[in-house]
Amino acid sequence: MDTKALYKINYGLYVIGAGDKEGGELNAQIANTVIQVCSQPPTIAVCLNKENLTHDMIKKGGAFSVSILAQDTPLSFIGGLGFRSGRDVDKLKDIDYGLDVTGAPVINENAIATIEAKVTSTVDAGKTHTMFIGEVVAAELLRPEEPMTYAYYQQVKRGTTPKTAPSYQEKKPEKEMAKYECSICGYIYDPELGDPESNIKPGISFEDLPDNWHCPVCGAAKAAFKKM
Repeated sequence: MDTKALYKINYGLYVIGAGDKEGGELNAQIANTVIQVCSQPPTIAVCLNKENLTHDMIKKGGAFSVSILAQDTPLSFIGGLGFRSGRDVDKLKDIDYGLDVTGAPVINENAIATIEAKVTSTVDAGKTHTMFIGEVVAAELLRPEEPMTYAYYQQVKRGTTPKTAPSYQEKKPEKEMAKYECSICGYIYDPELGDPESNIKPGISFEDLPDNWHCPVCGAAKAAFKKM
């Protein structure tokens, strides 16, 4: 079976928010699987890993928010929500968000549109994921810009996929390429491309990067990288 065929499925990049009304906790995570499944009433679905804190909060609270990210969203913003657990850090501490209809945090920062939904049903999507289906109770268009697609995130922004994502596939290292991989999030530094977001021009070897350079996705130090 050629799993590369799955790469042809198109995805977006979204922030999913959830809240625990009883405990007062709020959390959010990055997801790439959000779809509209019905128009009357407007209904959407999101698929999340069962290990994620946001998954547990939606299951308990019965609601979630979706923020559709703009194409120019910084990698550091995506990494902060996608490669850290809300069990360890307050991921919303320095992020612009609001609380509206459902009690789930609605992330406004870097978003072009937001949606809130109340869960109407759930589907067990195998050993690792749950699909939450929810009726839309609020929606707002924030700015008329292009949304971030997952293809753009990977090919242009050169972002990586968390192991808990539905589309994650283990990469086979290319031994002939002098690249370095972040041991925390899997971001690959390629000297031929450099790191535009950190003003590192193409042609700069990993060894010649400044000592204070860090992973543009998760913020890990240079020492966390390993040669591929």
